[in-house]
Amino acid sequence: MKFSILFFICLIVNPSSHSQVLNGPMIGHVTFNEVNLWVQTAKSQKVGFAYKIASPSVKQWNFTATEITNSANAFVYKTTLANLVQGATYTYRVVIDGKIQESRGVQQFTTQQQWAYRTNPKDFSFALGSCTYVNEEQTDRLNQVYGGDYQIFNQIAPHTPSFMLWLGDNIYLRESDWSSKSGLQYRYTHTRNIAEMQTLLANVPQYAIWDDHDFGPNNSDGSFINKKLSKEAFDLFWANPTTQPEGVSGITNLFDWEDCQFFLLDNRYNRTPNERKDGQRTILGREQLDWFKNALLNSSASFKFVALGGQFLNTAPVFENYSANGFAQERQEIIDFIYLHQIKNVVFLTGDRHHSELSVLQQEGQPTIYDLTVSPLTSGVHDASIEANTLRVKGSHIAKRNYGVIHIKGMHKSRELQINLHDSNGELLWSQSVFEE
Repeated sequence: MKFSILFFICLIVNPSSHSQVLNGPMIGHVTFNEVNLWVQTAKSQKVGFAYKIASPSVKQWNFTATEITNSANAFVYKTTLANLVQGATYTYRVVIDGKIQESRGVQQFTTQQQWAYRTNPKDFSFALGSCTYVNEEQTDRLNQVYGGDYQIFNQIAPHTPSFMLWLGDNIYLRESDWSSKSGLQYRYTHTRNIAEMQTLLANVPQYAIWDDHDFGPNNSDGSFINKKLSKEAFDLFWANPTTQPEGVSGITNLFDWEDCQFFLLDNRYNRTPNERKDGQRTILGREQLDWFKNALLNSSASFKFVALGGQFLNTAPVFENYSANGFAQERQEIIDFIYLHQIKNVVFLTGDRHHSELSVLQQEGQPTIYDLTVSPLTSGVHDASIEANTLRVKGSHIAKRNYGVIHIKGMHKSRELQINLHDSNGELLWSQSVFEE
């Protein structure tokens, strides 16, 4: 008993210790009774988390196990809080060397609430975007400022999204980064260190996929020699669901939110080189493609959101989309599968292109397929308005830094998906609603 009392006394709020936390904290995957938490310290520290129901009447903190962060893992600490109350809001804090750290602001998360066979699913929203470039003079392009408008991250949290989905190129690896574990960790650390990102990370659950720039070199593919190191860095710096499909390599994953399902696909780990002229060409790889098709067929979600680094529907064979470099056959295989099994309400969420647009494939008697591209967040901008994308929705092309917020609302089996695209100052640029088929 004496030990418990002394331990509790030591766990007092330390008002002068912000400097010990380098990046974060960050909320990751959230379920009905669990949540993943992440933080990065500036040096080796004994780290854990304290958490409690967010109520003035609840005074007692709960504590996770602690670990000593180390340089081999970039001083990152990740943990999963378990046995939480469904649908409850929790306050949490970082604990360093036995002291609860003062938060930079509100630090809260809310667990999901079971709805199936009980009630109507709740309305919810999520934010999304891709292509985050953070400038660094010693490694940037000579005489070119490629990144900017970091205030965009300050604009996202006020929408109070249930979570944020990062659609790849979440960092931009430089030549000095992708050849080593330390280089990969450095780039993640450098990007995540911007002040504008911290409130978003601390209060909104974060999910991510990757594309070429956070996988390896520009336009990199399955031949990239350090792809296992890239996956280690990705897994270290994100807090996605810890389970992955059996037999599928890379970062593929899946999670549910209310009545919707989110497929997190990997378009790099098993990708055929763009210039290879022989053999079967693939972006996903057969194992991932087969898993995706089966999981899609098995899904009863109102909307099936498919997060993919590069564009799926764009009919113009440009850069690295599914219409270019001989990948159209795999694209058609996926479309044919959706048609054969009449899988409705499939929405691809894509990045990569440094512009935003909505593409829609409609064929009589077949389910409608959507591809929403949201890019860039802070990297350079590309005007693709003259591209021959015959499926682009008129007025949806945006050539400026922007982010998306998708709202899911309405009664079960008749849900509305409202797409809003905002500029870096939060101003609404474009909006469109899609209704469940």
